[in-house]
Amino acid sequence: MKIQERTGVGAGRAAAPAQPMVGDRLPMAPRERKPALAALAVLLILVGALGATMLVLQVGHRIEVVKVTQDIPAGESVTSNDVTSVMVAADDSINYVRWSQLGTLKTLKARTTIYKGTVVVGEMFGAKSSLPDGKALVGVALKEGQYPTGIKNGDIVAVYRVGDHASSSNSTGGATGSSANGGNLIVDKARVSSRSDNSDAAMSTGNMSLTLLVDQSDAAAVAQAASANSVAVVVVPGN
Repeated sequence: MKIQERTGVGAGRAAAPAQPMVGDRLPMAPRERKPALAALAVLLILVGALGATMLVLQVGHRIEVVKVTQDIPAGESVTSNDVTSVMVAADDSINYVRWSQLGTLKTLKARTTIYKGTVVVGEMFGAKSSLPDGKALVGVALKEGQYPTGIKNGDIVAVYRVGDHASSSNSTGGATGSSANGGNLIVDKARVSSRSDNSDAAMSTGNMSLTLLVDQSDAAAVAQAASANSVAVVVVPGN
């Protein structure tokens, strides 16, 4: 009796919807093809690859050029001791002096002071010195105490005659130009073209050599005082 009741109850229920089988998938809409976007992506990849290739080739194309290792005063030529070779990226817009052209470079003159560490380009040199009209370069050797600390290329200095030669030279009219009304003053404004105190001997003694750009009218007086080791320089306003 109980079995029949249970059967009757079950028969009155609605049948549950059939569940899809695990392996079945819902249908998907077909993908829309976009050939224009695909072509653009391919083009961008090609452009990027080409740019990277050109960059690698440019970096890889290096040339050997001249770099100065000491200051080269205006009007002077380089020597084998003043230069070294370095590798740089080739650039047709820069007139580098190649290491293979060093022999020719030694025959030329610096147009202006070329400072230590400069990579040389052709425009820095000429067949002859290009000093301003009415100017001359004079070298002076100075001992410690005859120049101020920190003096550097390009400084404006006054040049004085010092020591036992000062009074005798002034009394005989040995100084010219600016010294006429300046006592021991030889030149009131000279420009430091270059300085040299890099040798071991110079650093141990405190000595320094300067190349000064002066008026031609003052060059003889400065050279005379320098030859007697009776020169001192003072940095003046105007730097």
